[in-house]
Amino acid sequence: MNTILAPVMALVGWTFVMWLWMYATRIPAMQAAKINAARLKQKSDLDPLPVSVKQIADNYNHLHEQPVLFYAVCLVIAVTGGADMAALALAWAYAAIRVAHSLMQATINFVPVRFAIFTLGSIVLFVLWLITALQIFAG
Repeated sequence: MNTILAPVMALVGWTFVMWLWMYATRIPAMQAAKINAARLKQKSDLDPLPVSVKQIADNYNHLHEQPVLFYAVCLVIAVTGGADMAALALAWAYAAIRVAHSLMQATINFVPVRFAIFTLGSIVLFVLWLITALQIFAG
């Protein structure tokens, strides 16, 4: 098995954790706010929900944005056989940073810290992409 796929699967698993957390909080909040799901037409229809509930949903959505690049880079690494220790360490670091970002956003959501975590993850992902690209183009 190509070990570069382990952090990919871990982050996919974390995305499902956030999905469950989102619905575990959103459905009761919608019921409490008397929001009829059949009448929802736009995101603003969910404005009556508590911020704490919306933060979790926002993070779930964020896990479908930048991590897509992570999945693509890791797939390239898996296909090209470029999964050295540096790539593996960076991939695990990125997955762990995204979990930390989720926990920050879904709980206290202190934006300066959340931004720092996001920036760190972006740098890790960029370095992972860069070393992978250099190996491909130099190879």
